[in-house]
Amino acid sequence: MDRPSQTRASCRTIGWALVGRDHELNMIDGFLDSAAERGATMVLSGEPGTGKTALLDAAAAKSSPSGARVVRAVGAEFESDFSFSGLNQVLSPLFADVSGLAQEYQVALRVALGFGAGPQPDRLVVSNAATALLGQAALTQPLLVIIDDAQWLDRPSIAVLTFAARRGVAKVNFLWAIRSGQSAPIEHSGMPTHLLEALSDEAAGSLLDSSFPSLAPRVRQRVIVEAAGNPLALTELPRALSTPQLAAVEALPGTLPLTARLHALFEGRITCLPSQTRRVLLSAALDGAGDLRVLQAGADTSALFDDLAPAERDRLIFVDDVNQRVNFRHPLIRSAVVQLSTAGERRDAHRALASALLDQPDRHAWHLAEASLDPDERVATMLDQAAYRMLHRGDLGSAATTSTRAAALSPEPADRARRLAFAAYYGARSGEHQTGSRLLAVARHADPEFTGSLRDAVTTAYLLLAGDGHISTVHRLLLNALRAQPAPWDRPDQVVVEALHTLALVCWFGGTAELWKPYREVVSQLIPPLPLDFLSIHTVLADPARATAASLTHLERALVGLRDESDPTAIWRISGSTRYVDRQNLCQEPLYRIVQGSTGDGIVGTCGLRDLALNCFLTGQWDESERLVSEGIAGAVEQQNRLRVGDFRYVLALLAAVRGHDDSNRILCDELTSLAVPRGALSLQRGALHARALAAIGRGDFEQAYQCAAAVSPPGTFASHTGEALFVCMDLVEAAVRTNRLDEANAHVAAMGKEGIAALSPRLAMIAAGSAALACPAKLAAEFFERALAVPDTEQWPFDRARVQLAFGEHLRRTRSVSRSRAHLSAALGVFERLGAGPWARRAANELRATGQVRLTGHRLDSVLTPQEREIAELAASGLSNKQIGERLYLSHKTVANHLGRAFPKLGIASRAGLRDALKFR
Repeated sequence: MDRPSQTRASCRTIGWALVGRDHELNMIDGFLDSAAERGATMVLSGEPGTGKTALLDAAAAKSSPSGARVVRAVGAEFESDFSFSGLNQVLSPLFADVSGLAQEYQVALRVALGFGAGPQPDRLVVSNAATALLGQAALTQPLLVIIDDAQWLDRPSIAVLTFAARRGVAKVNFLWAIRSGQSAPIEHSGMPTHLLEALSDEAAGSLLDSSFPSLAPRVRQRVIVEAAGNPLALTELPRALSTPQLAAVEALPGTLPLTARLHALFEGRITCLPSQTRRVLLSAALDGAGDLRVLQAGADTSALFDDLAPAERDRLIFVDDVNQRVNFRHPLIRSAVVQLSTAGERRDAHRALASALLDQPDRHAWHLAEASLDPDERVATMLDQAAYRMLHRGDLGSAATTSTRAAALSPEPADRARRLAFAAYYGARSGEHQTGSRLLAVARHADPEFTGSLRDAVTTAYLLLAGDGHISTVHRLLLNALRAQPAPWDRPDQVVVEALHTLALVCWFGGTAELWKPYREVVSQLIPPLPLDFLSIHTVLADPARATAASLTHLERALVGLRDESDPTAIWRISGSTRYVDRQNLCQEPLYRIVQGSTGDGIVGTCGLRDLALNCFLTGQWDESERLVSEGIAGAVEQQNRLRVGDFRYVLALLAAVRGHDDSNRILCDELTSLAVPRGALSLQRGALHARALAAIGRGDFEQAYQCAAAVSPPGTFASHTGEALFVCMDLVEAAVRTNRLDEANAHVAAMGKEGIAALSPRLAMIAAGSAALACPAKLAAEFFERALAVPDTEQWPFDRARVQLAFGEHLRRTRSVSRSRAHLSAALGVFERLGAGPWARRAANELRATGQVRLTGHRLDSVLTPQEREIAELAASGLSNKQIGERLYLSHKTVANHLGRAFPKLGIASRAGLRDALKFR
């Protein structure tokens, strides 16, 4: 249905920049109309000058007369390293409503936005507080949040604002604009995005004619070609031409790159401004936020609006009186203002801004640093403190940038090397390995004594792990550096703590007792009491099969403490110890907090995604696991961290195994093995063996399953410091039983009892009892199966529980307890079908059919073949040999041959070669 004409007109009075944008205007009209009563979000993406800002203006022009309140923010390249600077722009105009929020939210916002002092608030609390404030403001009138140049918004602000946008706050709508091709986080947020294409030649001609109707045809065509559909270039390029050139009386100038040409165009307009106007514009450009109150405090003027008026009249800026902001009409104008200033002018502006931002220590320190010409230890120390705050917020990229600037201001070579090393380390952890390597080389050059230091070793270790470094090399590097460090060590020694955690990571990837033993030795050098994270690592993660009740209690206490933990690094370091002992549910909320916030950048985010993905696989949330894996692989590839990519491929291989995607499973396991073997990463090699064993059991290849599972941990023992042994213990027993290795199966069941595997978790208690049922004499099996299924709380691991039910049902059918078997087989089948575990669902369905229970009536095969004959025929048609079929169904190969011999004439075939077509036909 058509909307009133005045609605259209309100969007079209913005001007020249909307010529040729009818599709986008219709889209915005529809967005605003459909989002009137519910929260919605949309992203406009395009090259500079394509009209994104004009479309945002059009949306604002339509919204305001309809009663909506418009709040605007603009990302600034100079502000992108300052946490919450963008959020400050959005929420400051709404802060009058903050008193209506819970006290916790008020405190969180005041601290995060720099309006108050206190401990760094949890990122999730800030996100919820911001969402609540937006909702509070929208109670009286709808709210449209417009964010321009979002590619330059600081990451913490993006995380909080996208959090609010995804929550769909009633009557709060978000409209974003970003430059395309900037690899901005907002591009990967999953929000609806529309790409602004270049104008067609027809639209470009219309725009040019409306602005410059007297252009000579030849000049007109040249401008259209040179502008390449860019609206800003179309309207600006002719301004640089003289009157004779416009009339084609004088030759046109040669071609120039578009960005250089546009900057040159702005130069004349900017240099013609009064000097005081240019000073204020420079401050606005360097401040980024455009806060009029900050500009007023930092300007040497009492007539700020008068100073801005010439730039506003020339349409270089517009002043938002409601939100007290000054905004540049285009980012290129801001860049031109900075480029046209002198170094002295920029330092003066930074110094004035620093004085105006005393209540915001991070921004204050940064502007002081930019104002400094000579090395200044006082300012460098302030930047150190800012970087430390950024680190504990999980903002590794900003911490690296800030430490690099601090190094440049360091008077002493040793301090400079130390700060460069911190920057290199933060860069390496955030995935910027090339930058980290370059900074590390500069640090070594700055201070020769830095080479071989503990900080040097830690940063080098991260870079080697992310690349092609061998585990033993990295282990030796860290161990030697730690042993050279004077002991005992105090926990607050950050370098020592980072070195020990990095060494633990190396030991886990290496997965041998020889690596873990010296780790315990160096950890013992910490001054007691041993922190819970280190305690959990060397008493649980290192050798989980031998974790004691006391060590598990310590781990659980540490996990409970994560509910109030705001440091993302602390969260994932503790959560990693849950990997093999089924305590992931206790840290799921903190981990999601990491990956959903801006703290999900770099290694922090990928580790959180890894732990969540594995937990979702174990708990039957396979689609969510796959989603998390896809996100994690993208991040790990972007960070060029190959071992982390392998971690995610392991989970993908497990998913392929349980879903019956054998080709994918084989390819993934081959990739994982080829990645792990040259680097000595035994944990990833064992992961590949685990995934191969699981896939082999699914397709009934119990011989391969046995060989793979036994390679992880030999039957009758749980290999030392091999966590994957807990994942394959039931696989090993089942494969041993199916291949007539009963001694090996019983030996492994005995090993489970000896190590106390059942005490580690309810899942492992169920698996231990189920494995005992598989290996014991038939007359005792039912008791063990019932004991396994009676373990409390095992429903949270549906696939493992369904495997036990399937095995119990198979046992009952073989012992002629047909009616009892049907209940367990039906339950297992239902779970397998729900999960999408194809091979296990087919196996359960075949077993159920063999009991005489047919799920699909009227099928011709049910009247032609007996249930046993049909099951054997289908297995033979799938390619299994008589021996393999016998192993699966507990029959001799002769009995299998007899059943097939009776089935062939019933199906009208002479040999198994015709089985597949005969079964398909019928």
